[in-house]
Amino acid sequence: MRTSVVELLPDLLELLVFSLGSAGLSLAGAYIERFAFVTFEQGNVEIAAWAVVMGAVALYFAYSVGTDKVRPKLRDVRAALA
Repeated sequence: MRTSVVELLPDLLELLVFSLGSAGLSLAGAYIERFAFVTFEQGNVEIAAWAVVMGAVALYFAYSVGTDKVRPKLRDVRAALA
């Protein structure tokens, strides 16, 4: 079923927002993990351990948003355009 792009604008906007959110969380998680590594190298183990957990949480949420929101919405948009 072919639908017009105007009818798909809300879906495309939702796909864009969730994709950017997932990418942002991935970048934040990677930055926090790098911070944890540098902090551990400097000898501050407590803060490094805290940062490792926070980075892992950010990466988990990025993965979760990507698999739960982005992938199904992308599949729906592709099906509507096909």
